[in-house]
Amino acid sequence: MRYLTTLVEQLRVAGCVFAEEEADLLLASARDDGHLAELLARRVGGEPLEHVVGWAEFCGLRVEVGAGAFVPRRRSEFLVTEAVALARPGAVVLDLCCGVGALGAAVAARVPGGVELHAADIDPAALAYARRNVAPYGGSVWEGDLYAPLPASLRGRVDVLVVNAPYVPTEEIGLMPSEARDHEPLVSLDGGTDGLDIHRRVAADAFPWLAPGGHLLIETSARQCPSTASALTSAGLATRVATSEELYATVVIAAR
Repeated sequence: MRYLTTLVEQLRVAGCVFAEEEADLLLASARDDGHLAELLARRVGGEPLEHVVGWAEFCGLRVEVGAGAFVPRRRSEFLVTEAVALARPGAVVLDLCCGVGALGAAVAARVPGGVELHAADIDPAALAYARRNVAPYGGSVWEGDLYAPLPASLRGRVDVLVVNAPYVPTEEIGLMPSEARDHEPLVSLDGGTDGLDIHRRVAADAFPWLAPGGHLLIETSARQCPSTASALTSAGLATRVATSEELYATVVIAAR
């Protein structure tokens, strides 16, 4: 008990709001006292807890993450809920800008009967985790810039396209918590001058990949959603906006 109390105290001094819960996770993850001291030092030094313990909870799944990878956010669970509502059993699901593959894995886990899952990202470090996270669902992983690495056989077949592309304006990166700006890759955070450079590129080339009646769901902010929706409308897609006050989440849903 005294050992746990000491852990909690050190985490509190480091500014960890949920020190008790974090102490329990560190204890559960440590192989021995030496390893525990190493994990604690990393956390006190500012690394995200998920990087330290090697996993993040997302939609009830234990998703593998690690140093240099984007940590899935709880607000993105809203996108998963909306995507599952649109996915039939056996649907072709593409997780674009997938990072560690959390969105795709969560959708696949929740659709009765399973899906044909694909995930793509430009970051090889993130894809090392994505391969493990989508493997239980038979997922295929493709490395490259947006749609470029995808096999031609996917054209016109994607029923549900889920996207959590970066949407933070470049000048606002410095305002993000240090856990993100110092420990997650810039490519997963920086959305360009107005934050929507990648959104516009995703929208511009989406139509030929979607199946007739297929849907694209992209996370954005309440402030940016009109511009994200406009880009998708300009690409020939019918759009609507879904929001969750509980999760402070905004998703633009576009249909072919």
